[in-house]
Amino acid sequence: MGVDGASSWGVRAKPYERGAKLGLEGIRVNVGCGPAEERVLLTGLHAVADIYCENCKTTLGWKYEHAFESSQKYKEGKYIIELAHMIKDNGWD
Repeated sequence: MGVDGASSWGVRAKPYERGAKLGLEGIRVNVGCGPAEERVLLTGLHAVADIYCENCKTTLGWKYEHAFESSQKYKEGKYIIELAHMIKDNGWD
């Protein structure tokens, strides 16, 4: 199941972490956020919260709530969405 990222989300996707198929700069609508929990990710320990589609409740990615390493602080408040959940709908650069 995909989410029309271009029209209903108003997002701009970009490559993330060495070409992984993840990426997101901002989310505007139709996204819910679960409770934060600590997870060890490729770049270290982070407090993250799953994000999901408000319409279908599919988990789409996560939001960085807190980075424990100073080199990762720039991620706080940013969202990551797995591009497998998005559908290109004309106009993405």
